[in-house]
Amino acid sequence: MKSESTDTQLLKSLFSQREYHQSHLPYEKELRFYEAVKEGDIELLKEIMVPLDNARLGVLSKHPLRNLQYHLTITIAFITRFCIEGGMEIETAYTLSDVNIRKLDRCRDTSEVSKLHQEVVMDYALRMQKIHLENSNSLIVTKCIDYIYKNLHDPITIDELAAYTRKNPTYLCQIFKQEMNITIAKFIRGKRIEAAKNMLRYSDYSSVDISNYLSFNSHSHFISVFKKNTGMTPKEYRKQYYRSKWK
Repeated sequence: MKSESTDTQLLKSLFSQREYHQSHLPYEKELRFYEAVKEGDIELLKEIMVPLDNARLGVLSKHPLRNLQYHLTITIAFITRFCIEGGMEIETAYTLSDVNIRKLDRCRDTSEVSKLHQEVVMDYALRMQKIHLENSNSLIVTKCIDYIYKNLHDPITIDELAAYTRKNPTYLCQIFKQEMNITIAKFIRGKRIEAAKNMLRYSDYSSVDISNYLSFNSHSHFISVFKKNTGMTPKEYRKQYYRSKWK
């Protein structure tokens, strides 16, 4: 019997999901999870980590064990790349990925995969935490950066950061520039552009939606800042990199 085309299967799956009010996890929640691993934020991970058998992660196989194994393989692949971006040595990151996938291959039931999932995520996060500590900034700057990461989707002012760190705004700007070799404003813009690039590559959000979500002053301002940082407009960037593989 002739198998259905990918497009036919896609249409059927989308129809079924609409009928039963099923949907995948929002992209921003996935991104928040991977960023938490990258930053070594253990407490946040405990709060937002989703079990592999959560229906909103999608069904990759009708076989329960294989379904979880596929999901964990994908999770490990993405965590590996986020950790490389966060400062983990490339060969260490890829070799650690190989080690964990070999462990996954030896799992014989879903409980083993779920346990390994917890262990892998926390192991990567702890390693990233250690990396950040070894390259540590002062407590003031660290708190400042933490606040920025956790509030990246909201407007952030120097006065807010100064109040959060209990420091004079002028002093905070000076110490941040001294340690990070970049102003606070440029650091925030840079992190927002990083998030925008990921959303343009891996989500279907429009440029306007991304601009609003990341609290740019206006869509035109977003386009201007994005082009200044990447050499391309958001539209050009999406056209070139949409759904492209990690490099």
